[in-house]
Amino acid sequence: TTPLTEEARGQFAAYAAAIVRAVPTIRHVIVANEPNLNRFWLPQFGLDGSNAASPAYLTLLTRTYDALKAVSPAVRVVGGALSPRGADNPQGSRPTHSPTQFIRDLGIAYRASGRVRPIMDALSIHPYGDNSSQPPTVAHPLGTTIGVADYGKLVALLGEAFDGTAQPGSTLPIVYGEYGVESQIPASKASLYAGTEPATTRPVNEETQAAYYEQALAMAFCQPNVATVLVFHAQDERERPGWQSGVRYVDGTPKASLPRVTEALDRTTGGSITRCPGVQLVVRAVDLRFGSRAAARRGIFRTSFDCSLDCVYEVRVVKVGGATKMVRRGRAEVGEQVEVEFASRRLGPGVYQYRLKLVHPVNPAPPTRRDGPIFQLP
Repeated sequence: TTPLTEEARGQFAAYAAAIVRAVPTIRHVIVANEPNLNRFWLPQFGLDGSNAASPAYLTLLTRTYDALKAVSPAVRVVGGALSPRGADNPQGSRPTHSPTQFIRDLGIAYRASGRVRPIMDALSIHPYGDNSSQPPTVAHPLGTTIGVADYGKLVALLGEAFDGTAQPGSTLPIVYGEYGVESQIPASKASLYAGTEPATTRPVNEETQAAYYEQALAMAFCQPNVATVLVFHAQDERERPGWQSGVRYVDGTPKASLPRVTEALDRTTGGSITRCPGVQLVVRAVDLRFGSRAAARRGIFRTSFDCSLDCVYEVRVVKVGGATKMVRRGRAEVGEQVEVEFASRRLGPGVYQYRLKLVHPVNPAPPTRRDGPIFQLP
């Protein structure tokens, strides 16, 4: 049941705090789920048609935020977890709020509360398409629905709701807490599932599913306030009225979409999913080791490192004040261990140095340069 009493809210907040206390590695907590829908939060409206959901949710979110921060100020409290659409009609057969109206009402309630502390460190929304056949590129500029392509509208709404208060608004990090595209189930797998697919779902083939996930990741990557995208699901639900949005069937075997989605996730992590105007990514060397002077005296020259993001690298051995003696270029993915070993070669007497240059392959900032210690041969 919806926690509406002081006692119920206290129990909810205490339970959330107890989880974080028991598991100190937890760093993000999403408070509630789709409170703008009557399936998860009741009542949505008062008997007179006035808004009831946002003020009540604000009270719960405030109580939980304070309880979690008392346990660990480092915990990130994520509010909202909003459904992408709603009717805003208290007399409708399914009384719900759109995320547009819910955010506005939440801001009104927050300002009226007089609170001088934040209530959340990020806002979560579930930017599903109107159905699975709709690509994430479709925006809703004239409506109250919020999808991936409505990022600008969402940022403006948060600014309208909270800017000028203790709660960040237009700069608030955004979490796409659920995004899913349902795929058609082939005849060879149909016996593993139960029930009937609703006609409104309009599932797509697995190639299109992969393309939509890739598009959504690329769009979110270029949206400055978006911090996280959670794909819903990794594996299908068994019941057909549920979600067959996984990249694996219900038995765990992979769909044809899995390789492309995995690659898109890897490229997002490495910063290479797409080119974003104005974005410049600085690549740093991790666990960098240059070869030793002793090895150089034996004609052995090597370097190892990881890149903090996808990278194009260049390793040189230069004679200080003179020419480059050896050079190796390549490309590596984020976290990939790079081992550069030059062909054995004895250099003449002189003073030498390793030089490493790193640059991002898609969203480049000025190159990062790391120089090794100067060493003398022989």
